[in-house]
Amino acid sequence: MTLNKIVSVYSVVLGLSGCATFKSLDAEAPLFERIFIYSGTRLDWAALKNDEITIRKFHTDPPDCPAVDLPFSLALDSLFLPLAISAEIFH
Repeated sequence: MTLNKIVSVYSVVLGLSGCATFKSLDAEAPLFERIFIYSGTRLDWAALKNDEITIRKFHTDPPDCPAVDLPFSLALDSLFLPLAISAEIFH
């Protein structure tokens, strides 16, 4: 597989998944109610478990395919972890 095909497949999969990390950080919720640390991963996990109470805490809908989005959200949440920790401490 060429690099071009890998990038194309990655873009399609990520686009179809809905990216829970960005959805959860862009939610219409007051700053003090937002969940920052591993928010996308936690939203995907709650969607996989059909945990409506936890999903409501994020003030957004989970992606259509949380199982597909979970590894991407985990990677992105890990990348954003230093920023998420400082946001949790100083908000």
